[in-house]
Amino acid sequence: MRHVDQLPCAIQEEKHVTLPMADGIKLSARIWRPTASDAEPVPAVLEYIPYRKNDLTATRDAIHHPYIAGHGYACVRVDVRGTGESEGVLLDEYLEQEQADAESVLAWIAEQPWCDGNTGMMGISWGAFAALQTAARRPPSLRAICIASFTDDRYADDMHYLGGAMLSDNLAEAGTMFAYATCPPDPAVVGERWREMWRERMEAARPWVLEWLRHQQRDDYWRHASLSEDYSALRCPVLASSGWADGYSNAVARLLSHVDVPRKGLIGPWSHKLPHLGEPGPAIGYLQEVVRWWDHWLKGVDNGVMDGPMLRAWMQESVPPSTSYEERPGRWVGAPSWPSPDVDEAVFPLIGGTLGTPGDPVEQREDRVHTVQSPLSVGQFAGKWASYNAPPDLPYDQREEDGGSLVFQTEPLAERVEILGAPVVEVEVAADAPVAQLNARVSDVAPDGRSTRVTYGVLNLTHRDSEEFPEVLEPGRRYRVRVPLHSVAQAFPPGHRIRLSLSTSYWPLVWPAPEPVLLSVYEKGSALTLPVRPSDVPEDKLLAPFGEPEGCAPPPVTRLSEPEQAWTVARDLVDYRSVLDIVKDRGRQRHEDTGIETGLRAHETYSWTGEDFGSVRGESAWEMRFSRTDWDVRVETRTVLSSDKDTFQVDATLDGYEDGRRVFSRTWNERIPRENV
Repeated sequence: MRHVDQLPCAIQEEKHVTLPMADGIKLSARIWRPTASDAEPVPAVLEYIPYRKNDLTATRDAIHHPYIAGHGYACVRVDVRGTGESEGVLLDEYLEQEQADAESVLAWIAEQPWCDGNTGMMGISWGAFAALQTAARRPPSLRAICIASFTDDRYADDMHYLGGAMLSDNLAEAGTMFAYATCPPDPAVVGERWREMWRERMEAARPWVLEWLRHQQRDDYWRHASLSEDYSALRCPVLASSGWADGYSNAVARLLSHVDVPRKGLIGPWSHKLPHLGEPGPAIGYLQEVVRWWDHWLKGVDNGVMDGPMLRAWMQESVPPSTSYEERPGRWVGAPSWPSPDVDEAVFPLIGGTLGTPGDPVEQREDRVHTVQSPLSVGQFAGKWASYNAPPDLPYDQREEDGGSLVFQTEPLAERVEILGAPVVEVEVAADAPVAQLNARVSDVAPDGRSTRVTYGVLNLTHRDSEEFPEVLEPGRRYRVRVPLHSVAQAFPPGHRIRLSLSTSYWPLVWPAPEPVLLSVYEKGSALTLPVRPSDVPEDKLLAPFGEPEGCAPPPVTRLSEPEQAWTVARDLVDYRSVLDIVKDRGRQRHEDTGIETGLRAHETYSWTGEDFGSVRGESAWEMRFSRTDWDVRVETRTVLSSDKDTFQVDATLDGYEDGRRVFSRTWNERIPRENV
């Protein structure tokens, strides 16, 4: 990234500003704005997240907020209620209170003498959720939003449930927020009240996974704040982005397709990162695009920001399987609208145990049946639902996974095939149990046999007709089901094969069904449909290149201990216990501008024994430390999730320490009925 130190506007920074809410709670904000805005008001841009502006996101914030402010905007970074130096408690994600607070924050900003009354919202992940959800409430000052790595459907396409099956990230994200929501504010900012505020947070704490497990089907809990319930609620322009390695690869295209506002989409090869920090690369000059977006929609500049295709996507070239890539080779392609007129459906039927080619005479197919009962080990190389690229967490070579799967593949391709969009698997199946999963993967198989997963999809078969009212299977009965796979842009070279793999488990990415299942798959009427796009669309050559990534230089940080990363698969062939062990330790570091020292360590383990579906277990343990001269505190959380055929068991602990002495401790042990999951 190129660090920019000369910007069009001189800026000033206010590190701690309190914003009053209607109930008397005060939120904490950090503000960067042009010095001239005291006399010449400017539009304002809000980022609203729970990740601690004073320390844990300080480095990242300092890259883009001063940059945008230096182009003539007031940038306001607010910690959500109950986090950082904001008062109150944070009890769950995306609550009504959070969105009402966001509206109050925007109203406060619009009334400031340095703001001209026009506002925007931006962010990634939680910040993008907040912007989209707030925009749907239509606050009067909000003119446009700029969002990355988000979803419009909290049940069907978030880190909790997928295709009606529970993701292990349901536990991992709950563990993350269990820690973040119980950290103390900084005494240097809030004064002696910090202990009182900290204890209030810990007293109110509860493992969020308990609430998420109580809503195993689509209901009002998930409908709340899901734009998919009413796309017409969004009335302001939106610039939406994501990455193919991210878990949120689907929402950009869905948003482009369903909303009726000025909109642009951008999907790169990235993991869960902002595009100017994108990994795998290439990262792009995203902040330049953001400034152009704000210039047009907040200042009325006629700069052509809406010219060109509605969607720009990175068409990925074939690569060998790896858990991490520095760069994904490929090229930018465009779509004038979505769905794209350049994309056609190519139907690859299941024929004779293979994946046929489009146009094969399917009506003469025999009704051949194949069976599969996958071991629990299928999925140990699946990677993370949402890659963060640290530790390396992308799917590895799929050959071992395919050993426990039902596999159909093409002959070596005679010519290049490119896809852009969401593949779909339609199959006729029968199961020998009332609750079963069908997991589908599409892979790029090289001539030497190495298999790189391109995309995947999951369906809890009890959700085959309804996410709201699932129905158990009648053992032995045939059902025709449809499994959408994650959207992707991928090229398959000549000589490679396209492989479809079907499995009945995909653990630990997906929590297994209650018991092993023998699944029958019938060829007749079954097929893989790919969204095929020509590789020589003329308009692609007219796309203007993105600039190189740039932003402001972050403040100095001194590393006090080295970070640690691990992603280890282990199997004991004596007792048949297997473990996926994940460590993400940022190490200790000192932020020199504030003197605060921070440390963050997350440790996840997912284990199972043999083929005992009742042995699956996930654990998320966090340690977060903060110190400065005479202040030393840490929070330790631990959440364990296990299950049997009928229930989920949650065992959790929360401990708070000051100066090495434990000052708070609480334990939870709860059982929650399993509802066809």
